[in-house]
Amino acid sequence: MRITLVISALTCGGAQRVMANMANYWAEKGWSPTLITLSGASVERFYDLSSAVDYRPLGVATDSANLPAAVWNNLRRILVLRRTIRNSRPDVVISFMETTNVITLLSTRGLGVPVIVSEHTDPALYSISGNWEALRHWTYPTADRLTVVTRKAADYFPSSLQPKIRVMTNPVLIPQEGTAAAGPSLARPAVIAVGRLAPEKGFDLLLEAFARLKDHFPDWRLTILGEGPMRQQLEDLSDCLGLAGRLDLPGAVQDPYSFLRQADLFVLSSRFEGFPCALCEAMACGLAVMATEAGGGTREIVRERVDGVIVPTENVEALTEAMTRLMSDDAERRRLAVRAVQVSKRFATEKVMGAWEAIIHEVVLER
Repeated sequence: MRITLVISALTCGGAQRVMANMANYWAEKGWSPTLITLSGASVERFYDLSSAVDYRPLGVATDSANLPAAVWNNLRRILVLRRTIRNSRPDVVISFMETTNVITLLSTRGLGVPVIVSEHTDPALYSISGNWEALRHWTYPTADRLTVVTRKAADYFPSSLQPKIRVMTNPVLIPQEGTAAAGPSLARPAVIAVGRLAPEKGFDLLLEAFARLKDHFPDWRLTILGEGPMRQQLEDLSDCLGLAGRLDLPGAVQDPYSFLRQADLFVLSSRFEGFPCALCEAMACGLAVMATEAGGGTREIVRERVDGVIVPTENVEALTEAMTRLMSDDAERRRLAVRAVQVSKRFATEKVMGAWEAIIHEVVLER
């Protein structure tokens, strides 16, 4: 099977991680995956790809100074991407993320190749510009399938599109035993969070909650793995809240498992999410977790009071209360952690990739 995958870039992020893992999985299986990024080779690739994956960075993801430049740049993207997809001779094309999906659907018009587009956040909460939104609603009906990561995300789209929609969770990689020994050491006891340092991840809320309870737990530290535009703002907020010496921001890391295996509590403080990979990875490491509802996606992962705790979104008081309860109760954290590892079976790579392959065979046969 020849599969061509398209994404804006392979920078650090949940959807990017999933696409890289999918490409590597199919390469190992003996299929022929081509992975195309709109960004160029000068944009650092955060995730490793198998040598059997045909990686093609196009270098067409440039910024536009005005509307005429935007029209021209997007036309160029479409033409270059169309030529590259055609040259890859795919049996099926899979595209990730909203605007890239639109560009891919425009690029594949008339090629006679089935196209699957995939949304990785909640479109009701994550807004794109009006023009792109109009293009999304115009082009998505031409896709052979649309995958979303939650049922709630599927409900955003009109009834006419529902027959083409499939809910596809992200696969959870099972961490290798012993990775913690090779990684850096965390000062313990430790609260850990993972994600891009951006407003949607709610790390400002997490800092406020941690500041409220820090004096009751003087030995605990907070570590946030990730990089992004809010770094300086979070560092300034940390100083303002008196968290000097209690907060670590080591940046983006290739192997979060080495940190997660050492932590005592994982917190997802997001304002909205799709299907958060970081939450699944923490649970797969046997870590007690608590998470905001984040638009409802976390409820499809965390079983309330069985393998984690869910709190309302953007509620610092609820976040503080739940953190206080878990940080003070070793037995409760252990109870949740024992059940959390079941996430690796519920969303196992083989199970999820099998579902992807079923969709691929469907659209290929239909064409």
